[in-house]
Amino acid sequence: MTGLPATTTLWRPTGPEELELVRQLNWRAWPPRLPEQPIFYPVLNEDYAVRIARDWNVRHDGAGFVTRFEVDAGFLTRYPVRQAGGETILELWVPAEELDEFNAHIVGEIQVVHEFR
Repeated sequence: MTGLPATTTLWRPTGPEELELVRQLNWRAWPPRLPEQPIFYPVLNEDYAVRIARDWNVRHDGAGFVTRFEVDAGFLTRYPVRQAGGETILELWVPAEELDEFNAHIVGEIQVVHEFR
């Protein structure tokens, strides 16, 4: 037994500005939300993250990235899965004021797995 917690893989579509802030945090945390962003929403499948990064972030930010990261699965049970559209459009809604605690439960580094321009 390694003593490591069981983890859940999450994805986050992001633009270049947020990605730079993640880099500044040594790929270990998400930056605080802006006042107009009361929720941090990682998504539960890669395809959904790709669609947002490719179709929304590129249009609005000039580039879109898909990140993948692991979070302590036990901790995530406090956040119900939200269906934001079709059956594969699944998100977790993390209130902005809980983001520091959420970040403390990230296991390993946040990785960029897709880039769109």
